[in-house]
Amino acid sequence: MNHADDTADVPYATRIPADISRPDRLLGPFTARQTAILAVCALVLYGGYWATRPFMAPLAYAALVVPVAGAVAALALGKREGIGLDRFLLAALTHARSPKRRVHAPEGVPPLPDVVPGHWAKAAGPPPADLRMPYDGIAPGGVLDLRGGGKAALARCSTVNFELRSAAEQQGLTAAFARWLNSLTGPTQVLVRCHRVDLAPLADTLQQDAAALPHPALERAARAHADFLADLAAGGNLLGRQVVLVAREEPATHGMRRRGGEGRVLQRIHEAARALTSAEITVTPLHAEEGADLVSAACNPDTPALPQDSSEGDCP
Repeated sequence: MNHADDTADVPYATRIPADISRPDRLLGPFTARQTAILAVCALVLYGGYWATRPFMAPLAYAALVVPVAGAVAALALGKREGIGLDRFLLAALTHARSPKRRVHAPEGVPPLPDVVPGHWAKAAGPPPADLRMPYDGIAPGGVLDLRGGGKAALARCSTVNFELRSAAEQQGLTAAFARWLNSLTGPTQVLVRCHRVDLAPLADTLQQDAAALPHPALERAARAHADFLADLAAGGNLLGRQVVLVAREEPATHGMRRRGGEGRVLQRIHEAARALTSAEITVTPLHAEEGADLVSAACNPDTPALPQDSSEGDCP
């Protein structure tokens, strides 16, 4: 009896740390941010106790500050969707104060003419604000300048049909992907985005080029496939899937070269391309034009995209 065949069907588990980006614990289970919030709250409450001590009983002061202390503790220690409640509340306040309508206006949004009646302007609501993208441009190598957020490089990744592989092949793919995750040295994001696919131009091209095929059977097959694509396009519900790898580098500190971040993010993209080859994933860095197209498509997701060559596991 071959024992190797028996062990090939055993599920393989690879340990991938899930807390690699968890903040360090400074005081017991508390992080530096939580410790600072709780310490400031304790100092303020203790100072309030000494200030109200001459004319307020300790029990009355305790009953007064217990709700305040509980609210601060919940704010410092609580989480929502993996985000601390203090940051979540700050993001909510920022969203509430920010304008909801933005337009592309580098020169600024001009006010309404004076001839517009006041009640019309009031009914229109607050004027839109100019749209400011969170990046200053794309370098020739395809690196995005994220202003105060550092640099980021983009790459397109192919997919792998994992379910159709044997247990031994799944073991090898999982181990290769785990080795890449454990070798990461900086912030990395794997983004899976869906976009609409327009098959009408491809169907028209097939119809036009079908007459130039060398055999009538090939022409009939091409026209039949064009009709099939036209029927799919008429449904209007075709989605394509794209996997994007984003490597980001923190902004350069004083004493470090500003352009060093571009080289580091590109190096990490190339390292990911070499490491994921053993997982049968092809990583293709995006150049400046391709990166600009991706950012433009992300800002306007309703724009249909032309079909691209798909790899194993891709499905529209």
